[in-house]
Amino acid sequence: MAASSEISDGDNAVELIVCDVPAFSSAGSNGDAASDAADSLSDEIAPLLKQPAEKPKINIFSVSYSRRKARDHVIKVPESEAQVSQLILWLWGGSRYSGMLCVALSSSIYFSMEVVSDVFAAQSIPLFETAFARCTILLVLSYLWLRRTGQPIFGPPLARKLLILRALMGYLSLLSFIYCVQRLPLPQAIVLSFSTPIMASIAARIAFLEKLKIADIAGLACNFFGVLFIFRQSFTAQGLAGELVKAGSASTANLKGMHYVYAILAGLFSSVTGGISYCLIKAGSKACDQPVITVFSFGILASPAALVCMFIFEEFVLPELRSLFLMLLLGGLAFLAEVFLARGLQLEQTSKAANFQYVEAAFTELWGIASSTIVPSFGGLIGCLLILASVGCTIYIGPDKDIE
Repeated sequence: MAASSEISDGDNAVELIVCDVPAFSSAGSNGDAASDAADSLSDEIAPLLKQPAEKPKINIFSVSYSRRKARDHVIKVPESEAQVSQLILWLWGGSRYSGMLCVALSSSIYFSMEVVSDVFAAQSIPLFETAFARCTILLVLSYLWLRRTGQPIFGPPLARKLLILRALMGYLSLLSFIYCVQRLPLPQAIVLSFSTPIMASIAARIAFLEKLKIADIAGLACNFFGVLFIFRQSFTAQGLAGELVKAGSASTANLKGMHYVYAILAGLFSSVTGGISYCLIKAGSKACDQPVITVFSFGILASPAALVCMFIFEEFVLPELRSLFLMLLLGGLAFLAEVFLARGLQLEQTSKAANFQYVEAAFTELWGIASSTIVPSFGGLIGCLLILASVGCTIYIGPDKDIE
């Protein structure tokens, strides 16, 4: 007779089968046989009933290695990258001050371009050739950006007219600014170019019906007067009057005077078209929901147009290796500056966003004083204080809700 029982422990099940001892005819033989059978059965059953007192041995195939250290080692790099990406995302659109910060960062990048140009002085390159190189780099980098993000290259059909007008106005502003720089002292051309934020605010008031509060108008005026204080030396004894007095004849003086007037008008035209271009950047960025498309639209027109002007108006200069590297570096920085400018205009009211572009002038003056390339002057310091105070007040007042 056999009896079976099952013992279950978790996932392991043990079945016990107990057999009866067979009966033998003789008594002596029955005792010996019974004891032998009992011993053999106990030997068979004992290993099944015996619980291990010690932990089972572990080998390389059964061990479960802890991956905590390996994970910590792998996560350290993504954690640092995650912090940087979170900062960029916060700067890009995670804060109510993102529009102001993007324009301020754009102006800071333009300032860093001036610092790089001063520190790493290289071969002199004509203006149209420099413009062609930068516009080509803008075109290539913006194309790669749009391809990587899966965005349409030419934007949605409803926004293409805006993008075409943005490219046209942007290149007209660039072309007239180059003409102004070639015929005016550089500080005067820079002062005229800094009237672009004022023109942009006026154009946005007309096109988008944006509110121009007294604080916004006062901030723009304070910034522009700060620029005038910084570059005031260009309007003193080295102005047009001194040049005309030294002219050889009246006809030559008249010719120089006409060229000066044309250069001033070209600078004002550059500011007006630049202000309209800012409004088109804002409208195009909102219509496409991607500010990089506005940069691509400008590059696709400005690059071949600058190439044509380079061969018509100037002689091509083959850049050296150092100059080529510097052109590539400045082109990459210009791309970042344009992208952040477009993003800032997309998010923020035009008058407030344009107010932060004057930071470049203040940083340039302070850098010149720190590097001993500019003699410190009372007017320059007053100009920097006016610009920084205006920007600080704009941040303190905060952004307004943009009117579509």
